[in-house]
Amino acid sequence: MTENTAPIVLGTWSWGTGGFAGGNVVFGNNLDTADLKDVFKTAMDGGLNTFDTAFAYANGESERILGELAGQYDRSKVILSDKFTPGMQDDTKDNPVEDMLEGSLKRLGTDYIDIYWIHNSADVERWTPFLADLVKSGRVKRIGVSNHSLAQVKRVQDILKPAGVQISAVQNHFSLLYRNSIDDGLLDYCKENHIQFFSYMVLEQGALSGKYDSQHPMPADSNRGKTYNPLFPALSDLLAELKRLADHYKVSPAQIATAWAIGRGTTPILGVTKVEQVDDAAKASHVHLTNGEMANLENLATQSGVDTRGGWEGQA
Repeated sequence: MTENTAPIVLGTWSWGTGGFAGGNVVFGNNLDTADLKDVFKTAMDGGLNTFDTAFAYANGESERILGELAGQYDRSKVILSDKFTPGMQDDTKDNPVEDMLEGSLKRLGTDYIDIYWIHNSADVERWTPFLADLVKSGRVKRIGVSNHSLAQVKRVQDILKPAGVQISAVQNHFSLLYRNSIDDGLLDYCKENHIQFFSYMVLEQGALSGKYDSQHPMPADSNRGKTYNPLFPALSDLLAELKRLADHYKVSPAQIATAWAIGRGTTPILGVTKVEQVDDAAKASHVHLTNGEMANLENLATQSGVDTRGGWEGQA
């Protein structure tokens, strides 16, 4: 795995409250440092030492919590992934990217980020050039882009090339229900150019975890409940196959959906709020689906007619 990154990355989108994308708004959670201490320890003890966050997650509260937890460990043993989010920058600053980075470093309690991303493709031409200096300053070890199409990733590479810098990571929404990065050739491009592909929302915020279905809906007042609860009738066949495979391999449906993403050559980012979810993640990397099983899952996903493209995702 590239740069000592764990085979599965743990996501912190649902950590902290506040802002338009806080855990309370999106997931119906209200989690702080004390609630997540055992989760973090279980992850580190199990070799899952890579954590993904962003200022956008609860306006920096996710970063603060992650920093307080990571601060109990040797910094070199923890891999931190963070993001600059276009649209949330302070335009009064000469360098809004550096400004957001500095705030993130303070909340995380560190002087460098292992992987720093441009969170969306809102203005590739404007934001990409700022990445090179961050790497040269040593405050960022690796750079990547998130929610970018194949054409946009290629453009980012062209912009950075004169500075002798290139991205080594792409982070996109990727799941059985959203395989755009396969369809547009981005996943193949990453493999051909030694770019690590990080897949997020592999479990579609829990919709593919096996925990929820038509009879067991998500919290109705959460954003994910409003998004996914109406989709469960169409997903019944796919969810049934995930459960069948889970029983066959003696794992959970969440582990099957994750094993599919790993089998596709990606590094999944799984959101975790409970110790058992960390245990699930640790075991998923040991499940190896056959090509036939993977193809059948994809066919059932296609037959469902469900497309979970997010409103934040740029068009190809």
